[in-house]
Amino acid sequence: MTGPHPAILRCICLALSLAAVSILGLSPDGVQAQGYDPSEQETDPAVLARLEAFQDWKFGLMMHWGPYSQWGVVESWSICSEDQPWIRRHIRDYEEYKRRYEALPETFDPVRFDSASWARVAREAGMRYVVFTTKHHDGFSMWDTRETEYRITSPGCAFGDDPRADVTRWIFEAFRAEGFGIGAYFSKADWHHEDYWAPEWATPDRNVNYRINRYPERWERFKDFTHRQIRELMSGYGPIDILWLDGGWVRPIETLTEESRDWAGPVPQDQDIDMPRLAAEARKLQPGLIIVDRTVHGRYENYRTPEQQVPDVPPDYVWETCMTMGDQWSYRPDDRYKSVHTLVRLLVEIVSKGGNFLLNIGPAPDGTLPPEALDRLAGLSAWMTVNAPAIHCTRALPPFGEGDVRYTLSPDGLVNAIVLASAEGGRLPEQVVLKAFSPRAMSEVTLLGYGRPLDWFSTPGGTVFRIPEEVRNQPPSEHAWTLRFRVR
Repeated sequence: MTGPHPAILRCICLALSLAAVSILGLSPDGVQAQGYDPSEQETDPAVLARLEAFQDWKFGLMMHWGPYSQWGVVESWSICSEDQPWIRRHIRDYEEYKRRYEALPETFDPVRFDSASWARVAREAGMRYVVFTTKHHDGFSMWDTRETEYRITSPGCAFGDDPRADVTRWIFEAFRAEGFGIGAYFSKADWHHEDYWAPEWATPDRNVNYRINRYPERWERFKDFTHRQIRELMSGYGPIDILWLDGGWVRPIETLTEESRDWAGPVPQDQDIDMPRLAAEARKLQPGLIIVDRTVHGRYENYRTPEQQVPDVPPDYVWETCMTMGDQWSYRPDDRYKSVHTLVRLLVEIVSKGGNFLLNIGPAPDGTLPPEALDRLAGLSAWMTVNAPAIHCTRALPPFGEGDVRYTLSPDGLVNAIVLASAEGGRLPEQVVLKAFSPRAMSEVTLLGYGRPLDWFSTPGGTVFRIPEEVRNQPPSEHAWTLRFRVR
């Protein structure tokens, strides 16, 4: 790597961003404005600084990967005996299906795994952080944990004796070498652990299958196991920026909301894993660590994660849309991938509303990224090569958009007006009319990727920007184009 260290760049972006919002007379997108009770908001300066850096990254890669990829089935959920639309099994006998599912590590052998190539194509696509599923709900650990044999480095796993078997280490090191922020996804539920799904009883749903108040010692063992696994990840895998906790039904009973009560089963239980202690221990090892205790609003959900959706109205808290590139989180051979056009529109829509876009890809069982995913990443790379200045380090700029235009504010105070193509293959219009902003008198307006200033003039109906015919015939990018100008 060359150039300034990523941490230095983040500090520069933060300082410039705050200066820019001051120049325009706007209120900064403060990380404190999270819509929570003030007593529940984060106060640790190191965490707040990391959250500000997180908002500079804007675009990230998520990966759901594990032995389940061999079957092309949804991750973990097919061993959960709930009636949910995403739970499908090719074996009707549930116990036989579960037995075969749990034996999948015996044949999981991703011999073509190359974390460096993953990190390279993600960086080229403009991504700046990664969140990897170190353990999903099925309990299979994708790192060299000492806490269970149900892990990728176990002698019982086909890949266990490969030098790259500790894939979490390889992934984190490869992405860190490319300057990425590092996020560890970790499921608080563990359906393999006998102190979560006890083998003595049936498993009717996703929740712990025994009465915690009747067997408190079992719950304490599971809680301690969870803390020990997180300590391993926080102490043995280099600098970690985000601990992304999933399994929102594992929570103190008093925190259940209308949404989460539906997950809690007919008789909700107090599945408290002691987040204050867990957070304190993790941050002692990783100062400034962002913790995302998903859906458990409060001090340990430093940012929120709307899943598979973009909020209609810009939220007043730090947030990230997590969304699949295809239809399924994990690998599926016949998955349907979103087009580059759709992905660019999603990225622009999310960033203009002040959010981050965490885009998920499910690696194939052989350790490669699917060709369709690589094709989409290449398309994103082509777009970001031109338009990244309108995405990275920017902040939301009210009124956020008008018509087919979305606004962002750059750290240097420049307004970015991102013109979205109205349809796949759409062209730049002959002129763009903006009502929300007008350039400073006698100032230049540029189009990213085009070397000459654009003509513009003010009218009672708004500011008109003329797009030369040569640009319309050979635009600098597809799908969306960025006008840049200064308003003060």
